[in-house]
Amino acid sequence: MEQGESKATIFDARYRALTIGIILAVTTVAFEGLAITTIAPDLAQHLNGISLYGWIFSAFLLTQILGTMVIGQQIGKIGVYRSFSLSIVIFVAGILVAATSVNMPMLIAGRALQGFGAGAIVTCVYYSITLSYPDALRTKILAAFSSAYILPALIGPYIAGLLAEYVSWRFVFWLVLPLIALAVLLTLPSFRKLQTDNAPVQKSGRKEGYAVLLTVGTGLLLSGLGFVSDWKGIALALIGLIVMVRPIQKLLPAGTFSLKKGLPATIVSRGLYVACYVATESYVVLALTEVKGLPADLAGLIVAAGALSWSTAAWLQSKLDEKDNGRGRKKRITAGIGLMIVGVSLVITAVGLESGGIEFAVISQIFTGFGIGLANPTTGAIALQHARSGEEGEISAYLQFVDAFCPGVSIGIGGALIAVSEHLGQGIFTGIMLALLTQLLFIVLSFLISFRIAKRAD
Repeated sequence: MEQGESKATIFDARYRALTIGIILAVTTVAFEGLAITTIAPDLAQHLNGISLYGWIFSAFLLTQILGTMVIGQQIGKIGVYRSFSLSIVIFVAGILVAATSVNMPMLIAGRALQGFGAGAIVTCVYYSITLSYPDALRTKILAAFSSAYILPALIGPYIAGLLAEYVSWRFVFWLVLPLIALAVLLTLPSFRKLQTDNAPVQKSGRKEGYAVLLTVGTGLLLSGLGFVSDWKGIALALIGLIVMVRPIQKLLPAGTFSLKKGLPATIVSRGLYVACYVATESYVVLALTEVKGLPADLAGLIVAAGALSWSTAAWLQSKLDEKDNGRGRKKRITAGIGLMIVGVSLVITAVGLESGGIEFAVISQIFTGFGIGLANPTTGAIALQHARSGEEGEISAYLQFVDAFCPGVSIGIGGALIAVSEHLGQGIFTGIMLALLTQLLFIVLSFLISFRIAKRAD
C-alpha cells in the first residue's frame, strides 16, 4: 500500500480532475488579481475615479481577509462542496459587477465581492488538499498550487494591457468566466464526495467578528485619509484607527506592536516588504501610463519583468537553502530587502525624470522582484520554525493575513495621497511620488526590523 502511494502522482486517474481543477481555479484567481494592476489606470480614467484609484486594490485585498476568515470558520460546518459553491458564486458576482460598472463605487463593490470570493476559494482549495490527497502527495500538489501563480504573473499584466489597449478593459473581467466555469466542472464532482469529520464544531465567531471589524475600521481609515484636508476626514481616519487596534492585536501574534524579537518581528518585516512590493507595482503602472505616457501593454510587460525576477530568485534561494541547510536564511532576507530598497529608489528616479527613465523602471522591477524572491520564501520558512506541534495552521494564518492586509493598507494610503494631491491642485505626479516615497519608507523600516528576525530558541 505504502509502495503504491509512493509511486502515485497528482495526475493519476483518481486525482487528475481535481488536480487540474485546483490549478485552474488558482490560476484564474491569480490572473484576475495580477491583471488588474495593468488596467487599473485605464478603468479609473474611464470611470472618472482616479482619486479612488487605491480602492481598486484595497477593496479586493481587505475583503480577501474576510473571505478567508469567514469560510475558514464555516467550512467544517457546511462542508467543502457548499463552501466552494458559495465562494464561486460570490467571486463570479464580483466579476459581473466589475465588468458592467458605470462608475467607480460600482467597480469597487465588484472588487470587494471578488476579493471575498478569492479568499474563500483559496481556503477551500487548502482544505480539499488536506482531505483528498495522501500525505505523500500533498507536497506535490502544494508545489503545483504555488506554480499556478507563475504563469499569470508573467503573462497576466501583458495580456490585460493588450486587451485594455486594443479592445476594452471590461474584457479582462469577461475572460475569467469561461476559465472559472471549467475549474468548477472539474472540481465540484470531487468536492461533492469529500466528507469532513462529524465532530461538533465550536460555535465561535470571534475571528470572523474581528475580521469584519478590521475591514470596517480600515475602510474608515483609508476613506478618512482621502479627505484628510477636512476635519471630517481626520475624524473618520481616527475612528477607523481606533476600531482597527483590537482586531489587529487578536489576529497577529503577541509582541507584534513592540516588535518583539523572533516571530513578531518576522511577521512585521514581511508585512512591510510585501506591502511595499505590491503597492509599488500598482503605482508604477499608473506612473508609466499617466506620467510617462506608455501604452498599457508595454507597462504590463515591464511589471512582468519583476515576476520573472521573483521566480528566478525563489529558485536560487531554494538551492542556497539546500546547500547551507538553512543557516544563511537571515542573511538572505536582509540581502533581499536591501535589493528592494535599491529597486524602489530606482522607481522613484524613473518617475522623477522629466523625460525617459524607462530603463530605470525595468531595472527597478528586476531588483524588487529578485529581492522579494529571496526574502519571501525565507521569512515563511523562519516563521514556520516558530510553530510548535499543532500550531502550523496558526502561523500560516498569520502569513496569509499580513500578505493581504498590509498591501491593502499600503495601496490605500498611496491612493489617499493621490486623492489629497488632486484635491489641493498639485496633480497626479505629486500624488504618485508621495505614494512611492511612502513605499520607500516602508521598505527601509522592513530592513531595520529584519535584524530582529530570529528562529525559535528551543
